[in-house]
Amino acid sequence: MQTAYLVLAWITVFMTFIPLIKSPHQFFRIFDFGKIQTLAVQVVLVALTTFIPFSSVFAYFSSIVLFISTVYNGVILYKYTPLFSTGKSPKTPFASQPIRIISANVFQENTQYNLFINLIEAVKPEMVLTMESDGNWDQALKQLDKTYPYSVKIPLDNTYGMHLFSQLKIRSSKKHFFVADDLPSIEAEVETNDGYIFKLFALHPPHPTEEETPKERDGDLLAVAKEIRKHKNTPTVAMGDFNCVPWAKASRLFIKTSEMVNPRLGRGFVSTFHAKYKLLRFPIDQVYHTSDIFVEDLKTLENIGSDHLPLYFSFVIDKTNHSQESLKEKAGA
Repeated sequence: MQTAYLVLAWITVFMTFIPLIKSPHQFFRIFDFGKIQTLAVQVVLVALTTFIPFSSVFAYFSSIVLFISTVYNGVILYKYTPLFSTGKSPKTPFASQPIRIISANVFQENTQYNLFINLIEAVKPEMVLTMESDGNWDQALKQLDKTYPYSVKIPLDNTYGMHLFSQLKIRSSKKHFFVADDLPSIEAEVETNDGYIFKLFALHPPHPTEEETPKERDGDLLAVAKEIRKHKNTPTVAMGDFNCVPWAKASRLFIKTSEMVNPRLGRGFVSTFHAKYKLLRFPIDQVYHTSDIFVEDLKTLENIGSDHLPLYFSFVIDKTNHSQESLKEKAGA
């Protein structure tokens, strides 16, 4: 019993602190993804500590290191629980009507197109964003053109295709290729039905396991963050499959550079991947917003046959309410 305890304890300690090593190699960064699961195992181990008769100084030392590691992970993840206060304020009379967006990595090989179409028809969001949408998905999604007259379409067969559909007027749009000519992101200026203007940045940086280092992913995130900062006076939402968890270094740099707010603060992990394995699920589909955007709802939706659950984001715009300014620093800390 003691041996099993010590092995598990040191595995979780290793997984906790290895990402702190300042190396660009993916091996040192990948363990950030499993921080929720690591903490869950550590909590169980700490609870078992009082029931295990230690027979060596090393065992006692291990229990202390385990406890420190557990506290460290708990402090990081605490911000993503309802226990964390964000000082939420009520909607003011100057707020826009709610805007609803579904963001979904549909999984290029997924052919259950009707599951996604039916979900859109049931939820009726004003905007729909897809990732990994190739030529086949492009054909399947053409029926959305009837109810979503505005769109930006980039069908690609390399798992980085992207489609944006909108019932709200897209005043202008750009297709960015910051790190490679086959890795797109979308910038759209949108006008709501009640006359509010906001920008939407849709992105899907490459998965870090595809390369020895996450250089391309981090570079794409940073490039989009810098572009967002150029429009700091415009309400902005950044959304997509970031292939990165919110507490990772790349995400924190994105938030700090773009000066945005993480809506998961105080709301929960809202984990989206992997859709089939609830206990091994990470929050890699992300959304961030400027402080003049206020969240009404953030949640996952039902499985559409993809390896990602769709992410639902509902918000209002209110430039007269400055109560979220302090959250920009908390999100990137």
